[in-house]
Amino acid sequence: MAYSDFFNFEIIKTATDSNARAGLFTTPHGQIETPIFMPVGTNSSVKMLTNDQILATGAQIILANSYHMYLRAGTKRVKSAGGLHGWMNFHKPILTDSGGFQVFSLAKLRKITQDGVYFQDPKNGSKHFISPEISMEIQEDLGADIIMAFDECAPYPCDYKQARSALDKTKKWLERCFEAHKNYSQALFPIVQGAFFDDLRKESAEFVSKFDAAGYAIGGVSVGEPTDIKNHITEITAPLLPFNKPRYLMGVGTPIDLINGIKYGVDMFDCVLPTRNARHGTFFTYQGNKIIKNKQFEDDFTPLDEKCNCYACRNHTKAYIRHLYKTQEATAATLLSIHNIHFLINLAKDLRNSIINGNFHEYSQELLKGFES
Repeated sequence: MAYSDFFNFEIIKTATDSNARAGLFTTPHGQIETPIFMPVGTNSSVKMLTNDQILATGAQIILANSYHMYLRAGTKRVKSAGGLHGWMNFHKPILTDSGGFQVFSLAKLRKITQDGVYFQDPKNGSKHFISPEISMEIQEDLGADIIMAFDECAPYPCDYKQARSALDKTKKWLERCFEAHKNYSQALFPIVQGAFFDDLRKESAEFVSKFDAAGYAIGGVSVGEPTDIKNHITEITAPLLPFNKPRYLMGVGTPIDLINGIKYGVDMFDCVLPTRNARHGTFFTYQGNKIIKNKQFEDDFTPLDEKCNCYACRNHTKAYIRHLYKTQEATAATLLSIHNIHFLINLAKDLRNSIINGNFHEYSQELLKGFES
C-alpha cells in the first residue's frame, strides 16, 4: 500500500511566463482544485461560521490545529467521534498541522530537546511532551486527510547557528515521523525549514524531496520577516520541490501573498488572517484593505466589494455591517468573515482560471495594481 492508493495530483496547465500551475488534488474526502486557499478552523471550527456558511464560501478544504485539539477536547475523544470529520460533521478534506509552530511560539514555557518538546499549557500550567511519534499519534487520532511533520520553526530574526540547529532537528524528526506513520490514507507532508538562509533552505528542500510523500510544505515564513524576504524564500524554495506533487505555503494568506506564491509555483495556502481581520473590522477589496468602522461607510449602501458575490455582498451594505460592528453585534464579524474567506477562495479560483486560459501574468499584474493601491 502507498499514498498513491489514496492521493493523486494532476497538473492541468502551467503558465508560460512563471512557475504558476493549475492542478487537481484527489484525497479520500474529495478533490481540491489548486491553487487553493484553505480556511483555518483552529479548534475544529472556523471562527464565527457554521459548516453551511463555510461551504457557501466555496471552501474545498479546511484546517484544524492538532496542538489545540490535543489540549482541549482531547484527541482520543475526537477519535471516538469518528475523527475530525465525524466530530465536526464536516465531510470535505481536512488538514491538521503538527502543533510544532504553536509549541515553539510558547518561548519561556517550553524546552526543546533532541527527543521532542516539553511545554506548559499557558492556560492552566499543565505539563506536556510532544515528540515526532506522539505528534503522529495525535494526528492519526484526529484522522485528517493531510497531516504535517513535526518540525522546529526557527524565529525571525535568528543567527545561522540557531537556524542550523533547528534544521538538523527537523530533518531527524522527519525521519522519525515517517517511521511512526504507516496509515497511507493520511498524507504526511514534510516541511521545508532553514530560516532565512538560502543554503539551508536548499538543503532542506533537497532532503524532504527524498521522501515519497503525497505533497510538500514550506514552513518558517510569515513569522515577522519583511515581505521581500518572505517572497525571496518562497521563490527559491518552491521550484526545488517535486514538480508533480502539491506545494503548500504554510501560514500565508493576503491577496498579494496568494498572487506572489502562485507565481512562484505554490498550490496551497492557509492563514487565520481572514477571520482575525474580520473580528477587528477589516475586509478585503480589489482596491486594498478597508476598515468597516470608518465614518466614510456610515451612509454607504453598496456591498463590501462590487465584484464580490458572497452572501454578505449579495445581501447587505457597508452601512448596515458598519452599524452591526459599531453596536458590537457578533453578526458583523460573521458577515466580514464570510466575505474575507470567500474573497481569498474566489481570488485563487480566478487565478487558477487565468492559468488555464493563458493570461496569468496579465491578470495577476492587473490585480496587484488594485491591491497595492
